[in-house]
Amino acid sequence: MIETRIRKVGNSAVMTLTTEMLTILDAKEGDTLFVVRGDDGSLKLMAHDPSVAEALAAAEIVMDENRDMLQALA
Repeated sequence: MIETRIRKVGNSAVMTLTTEMLTILDAKEGDTLFVVRGDDGSLKLMAHDPSVAEALAAAEIVMDENRDMLQALA
C-alpha cells in the first residue's frame, strides 16, 4: 500500500502521484488517467489505455441511442 495526502490547490483538491505510483501505472506527466468506481465504493486508477477509451466511446453511443429505455429501467 502506498500512502499519499490530499491538499488544496486553488479551488481543487489534489493528490500527488509519487514516482513509485507513476512507475506502477506506467504513466508520466501529461498522460491521461482513468478513475473507475468499484461496486464496493473503491476507486481504481488506471493509465490511459486506447482499448478502454474505445470501449467507453462505444458505451456512450449505445447509451445515447437507448437513453429513453435506460431511463425507464433506472
